Amino acid sequence: MLGVSPTASGVEIKAAYRALVKQHHPDAGGDDRTILALNAAWEVLRDADRRRRYDLSAPTSLDPAGASFSVRRARAQSTRSAATDAVLQQWLQQVYAPIDRLLAQVINPFPAQLKALSADPYDDTLMGAFCTFLEQATARMAKVELLYRSHACPRPVQAFGLDLYHCLSLVQDGLAELERYTMGYVDSYLHDARELLRQAKARRCQLLVDSRVLRR
Repeated sequence: MLGVSPTASGVEIKAAYRALVKQHHPDAGGDDRTILALNAAWEVLRDADRRRRYDLSAPTSLDPAGASFSVRRARAQSTRSAATDAVLQQWLQQVYAPIDRLLAQVINPFPAQLKALSADPYDDTLMGAFCTFLEQATARMAKVELLYRSHACPRPVQAFGLDLYHCLSLVQDGLAELERYTMGYVDSYLHDARELLRQAKARRCQLLVDSRVLRR
């Protein structure tokens, strides 16, 4: 997304990010979707641990960009041993499954919570209920973070693990934007939060599909 090489330095990545943000900023004729994508790429590449995970799962010349998760899995399936499969199934059961349940408890109630607040955002009772939802959602995401870090994603499905990580990041960023909105009622924060959580919902749905493939 940032157009940098795998060996690019932190300075090069930062320079590329700033240049693209200036080019695609809405004030310069760009669009919000591109800015969100650039921000997501920056969040991954500026962090050494996230970048390492991304590099492990990035497409190679034998795995061209655009190949679906299912295709990538099929290519690797012939080399997967029984022991590796057992580790994968354990990870899906002990890490992914509880993470997905917690994600559902954050993502699914959000539209109803927002609809209730929209009746009158300045009503203390409504805002109080919404803030309670945010506190509970934040607590659930803290549990998600612990679960995700409790066991490393099995190497054959690093791409799935990275997709899951991106989903978690979208939710966490969305909640952060909602928190900012409750502090100052700035509509742009609310707009960004809705878009981030919409993307997170779509990514979670795709993860559910992919997880069923993995369990076969």
